[in-house]
Amino acid sequence: MTQAEIKSLQIGMHWFPERAGGLDRMYYSLVRALPGAGVAVRGMVAGSHRVAHDTGGAIRGFGPEAQPLPLRLMAARKAFMEALKRERPDVISSHFALYTWPSLSLARDIAQVSHFQGPWADESSVEGAASWGRSAKRWVERSVYARSTRLIVLSDAFGRILTTHYGVPAERVRVVPGCVDVSRFDVKMTSRQARQRLQLPQDRPIVLTVRRLVRRMGIEDLIDAMALVKARRGSDALLLIAGKGRLADELEGRIAAAGLENDVKLLGFVPDERLPELYRAATLSVVPTVALEGFGLVTVESLAAGTPVLVTPVGGLPEAVAGLSSDLVLPATGADAIAEGIDAALDGRLRLPDAQACREYALANFDNAVIARRVAQVYREAIEVGVV
Repeated sequence: MTQAEIKSLQIGMHWFPERAGGLDRMYYSLVRALPGAGVAVRGMVAGSHRVAHDTGGAIRGFGPEAQPLPLRLMAARKAFMEALKRERPDVISSHFALYTWPSLSLARDIAQVSHFQGPWADESSVEGAASWGRSAKRWVERSVYARSTRLIVLSDAFGRILTTHYGVPAERVRVVPGCVDVSRFDVKMTSRQARQRLQLPQDRPIVLTVRRLVRRMGIEDLIDAMALVKARRGSDALLLIAGKGRLADELEGRIAAAGLENDVKLLGFVPDERLPELYRAATLSVVPTVALEGFGLVTVESLAAGTPVLVTPVGGLPEAVAGLSSDLVLPATGADAIAEGIDAALDGRLRLPDAQACREYALANFDNAVIARRVAQVYREAIEVGVV
């Protein structure tokens, strides 16, 4: 018997084509995949009128991020009310607590599922936010999660954060990892061909990291690790750092101080359409996070492109790769562990899965269609249980 279609209202943060970010990318991928799993999608994000144009009206932007926060919250509440008038959903799906919070009182009789993609308040703390701001964020998060019938986390590690830091009962938590369009990253070219297209050297191993340039991502450790790798191997490996963020100037100074100008390159923002080729060009990816990593979408993107990835033992990163090879999990954070892992991988002491194994693992476990079916099942469960 065919299950009835679920009508969902998806509350996101930003629209990915307008603003790059891990949360926004996962929202973008999921809402495009859910209809194939029997979930009709309507949604709202902080974005321009182009969002509705690009999605045939399914997702609507309620205003730009540049708006003052009070205006944004008022706009989010208004957009929510308009969405309820157009079509009553079976489930409200919250991907960002801040834009869900203004409307908590408007739909108390509709089941709500929160996609917990990171402790917003804790992330702010790591980046040095003021204590009053962290407290306000934590209060908003607690309010939204207390109202949620079910909460989807990206890993067991983040599930523990929900239960210990936010007091969410464990029986409400379900683990569903992030999703990737594996076919998009499976570019039909060799590493040599990808390097030729991107004008990258053919005669050096290339280590890649794709990260926002902020403290918790561990980019400083990775640069220091490359100094150690250079001391061992000479000017052999080349590290490419793709991403932008507030640490860019500081990292440039760190590279220069270590004499790594020819061995480490900051690429800045890399357009989304070029990322698959960049992953394919790399010999190895590294995710050097030091704190609060629930899943690491870049981990699966690299695997989908056929490039193995080393990860630090932080948060959900080990869970993302352990099913492929436990050797991909570094023993510790920090420059020494990262340098040893890179050196062992490049000289063959560390056995890395080949391109086919990487792709097959990503396809079986993280492809959009696979994850959409798992999310749809959580929605059905929440609707059956009802409101809390």
